This record gives sequence, C-alpha cells and structure tokens, in this order.
Amino acid sequence: MSAHGAPIPMTARAGRSLTGTAEVPGDKSISHRAIILGAMAVGETRVTGLLEGQDVLDTARAMRAFGAEVSRDDDGTWHVHGVGVGGFAEPGNVIDCGNSGTGVRLIMGTMATSPITATFTGDASLNGRPMGRVTDPLALFGTRAYGRQGGRLPMTVVGAADPVPVRYTVPVPSAQVKSAVLLAGLNAPGETVVIEAEATRDHSERMLAGFGAKVQIDDTSEGRVITLTGQPELRPQVIAVPRDPSSAAFPVCAALICEGSDVLVPNIGLNPTRAGLFETLIEMGADLTYENPREEGGEPVADLRARFSPNMRGIEVPPERAPSMIDEYPILSVVAANAEGTTVMRGVKELRVKESDRIDAMARGLELCGVTVAETEDSFTVEGRGAGGVPGGATCAARLDHRIAMSFLICGMAAQAAVSVDDAGPIATSFPIFEPLMRGLGADLVRDAG
Repeated sequence: MSAHGAPIPMTARAGRSLTGTAEVPGDKSISHRAIILGAMAVGETRVTGLLEGQDVLDTARAMRAFGAEVSRDDDGTWHVHGVGVGGFAEPGNVIDCGNSGTGVRLIMGTMATSPITATFTGDASLNGRPMGRVTDPLALFGTRAYGRQGGRLPMTVVGAADPVPVRYTVPVPSAQVKSAVLLAGLNAPGETVVIEAEATRDHSERMLAGFGAKVQIDDTSEGRVITLTGQPELRPQVIAVPRDPSSAAFPVCAALICEGSDVLVPNIGLNPTRAGLFETLIEMGADLTYENPREEGGEPVADLRARFSPNMRGIEVPPERAPSMIDEYPILSVVAANAEGTTVMRGVKELRVKESDRIDAMARGLELCGVTVAETEDSFTVEGRGAGGVPGGATCAARLDHRIAMSFLICGMAAQAAVSVDDAGPIATSFPIFEPLMRGLGADLVRDAG
C-alpha cells in the first residue's frame, strides 16, 4: 500500500530528450523548520515558497495541535501565529506524522522540554524506523518516552517539567538528532551544547539565529561545537523558502543520463552542507553549471543547468561528503549505472535507517535492471554500464520510500527497456509535482492500470 492510499504503479521509458525549465518545490528541510520555529515565536511568521508535500503538511497540522495558528492564503503564502518558547498546549489527539522522520523527530525535540504529553504515530514505514537516536539524548533533559520494542512508534513522549541544559555529542552524523536536541534546548535554562564530529546540514542553526536565538558555532579539536542559549523570545520572520536541492537532484540527474537533454533548474538552495551531490556529479564529468549565484534569506542559491553527459566516469565518493548528500545516494547510484567504470560510496550506513533500507532497496532494483552492485553495511558499489547501457525491463519495489520510487523512474528514462515501480504514491510526501514536472520536460512517464 502507498503511504496515503492505494498503490499507484508507474512506468518510465526512454523517450525524447528532456528540455525546458524544472520549477522544483521548496526545500523540505527549511519548510519543516520554518513552520516549527514560527510556532515557537511570538507573533506572526509569513512563509512563501513552502513545500506543500504531505510531510510538511503533517508538520503544519501537528503545530496546530500544539496550539499554534497555521493558515494558507490562496496565493500560497503561509501564516504561523506562534505561542512562544515553552507555550505549547497539550494536544488532544495522537499526532500522525505520516511518512516524515524529519517531522516527528524535530517535533519530539520541540515539545520535549515542556510539561506536556504527546503521542506520535505514522505510516507503516515511519512506524518501523528507530526513534532511540532522538529519545536517548532528549532523556538527558528529563524527557521520558514510551514506545514499541526497539524504540519505535507509536510512542508517547512526556515532556520534562524541569528541564536541565545538556551537553551532547552526536554519535552518528544526523541533522535530525542535532536539530531535535537544539530545539529541546530552547526551553531549557542555561546553555545546551551539541558536538558533531562531522558537520551536517545547518539549516537549524541558521534559522534559529534568524529567529533571534543566541547560537554560537566553534570548530574545535572535538568537532563542530554548537552552543545555544536557552529560553529566548523568538522573533517572527518573513521567510522565502529556496527550492529543494534534494528534489532538484531528480531532473538534474535525468538530464545528465538522457540523450540530448538540456534542463535548467532555477533558484536551488546550495547550502554547503547540502550540495555534495552536485560536487560529486561534476567530479564524475557531468555537464552541470551554476548560473546567477546569489544569496536569499541567508542561504546561497543559484540556477542549475544540466546537459546530457555521455562521458561520465565512476569515482570513489569521499566518505566525509556523506552528510551533505545522504538523501541523494539513491539517485547517484542510477547515474553511476550510466557512467563508465566503478562508483564506490562509503560511509553511508545511515541509508540503512531511512524511509527504507535504501542500500538494499537500490541494490535489489538495480540488479533487476541488469546492473552489477556490491554492498556492505556501510558501503555501496555500482559497476557502470556506460551511457544508455542499463538494460532495464524490471519492476522495482519502492518500499514506501519516495526517493527510491523517483530514482527507479529516472532510471527507466534512460534504460533500454521500461522500468516500473510498484507504488509511486509516496512521491507526494516530498515532491508532489514530480509526475507533471517530468512529463513537462518530455519524460515518457505513465501510470499503470491498477
């Protein structure tokens, strides 16, 4: 079953070149944080360019349940009337976060230091994902969590009535864990400190500072040390959300592997902690250029132009780059299959605990498409077959994972025979306009009879 209804089988096959402009949705990470921090500010925050995928809509509904007023104008402007730090009300019903690991983990952090209780659930995929990586550090504040075996949803979180500040070293690179601890620290007295050995996406730090929180960042021998001073009064903001680089990855990569393609993807956020995929593609020999670089809302942005690149070669992706492109490895593996030589991706064990085990999901599907792969717990290797060399002709399991579904559909756009996915429904969680956008560029993408 799809995350939100009956399965939607879909098939992609090689067709004419992809050309035109791909107006991808707003950045998902920034959209979540804009709604959450707006709910914790005093006054009205206005947000334009918000990603209106199901994940973010579920977060907006959750903020309403905690007492914030969240509404949308007909022109797409969102208004969030916040309740202030520590002002959350206890929700009257279970909070359903759908498919969103980011949403549930950030929301748990946000309410963890308020004297309220909330119960969280999600779809089958989310309820199978571990929450201990967040609830363990939240327990240091005095928060208690009661879930299913293995720290899984449904889960009831009892906020700390008298929270204490925390000093926490993140054991694995995870922006979700770091952000949950920082959000919990907002309502704790004194200074909460988060240390990460490897820098992860820093949208939370940037946006916290923009809302008026005191955030200090130091690079030390321990790693990146982030110090947050608790109990600020957050000021409402006007936020223009840049477009999502993780969504941009799909039309960009499709253009690189589909013969004769030339696609412009405008206004893409190029935060250094998110741009690892594009750096990797250029190292592989992709014809990918940045046009009109600029800064908007404290975030670097540019227009990306991607052209068919038949001479790409496999590389060994530096493992330290993984945090800046962790969501893009599935689509990178499709590009790697269309390059010459071997692409090795190491330091990627985080992929095992995403919406699905993404290493296993991509390995099994690529094998069905005629690509040779190898994997370990922490690595993924793809033997490239060259431009247009992937046989295809398979139906791949999406596993309730939007990025897996989109990756295999992009694979089909360049393969020798059509590639299908058993359920494209989860794509709506992050990229609700994927289907019409790709068709508008020229992709041969059809829904199959159910």
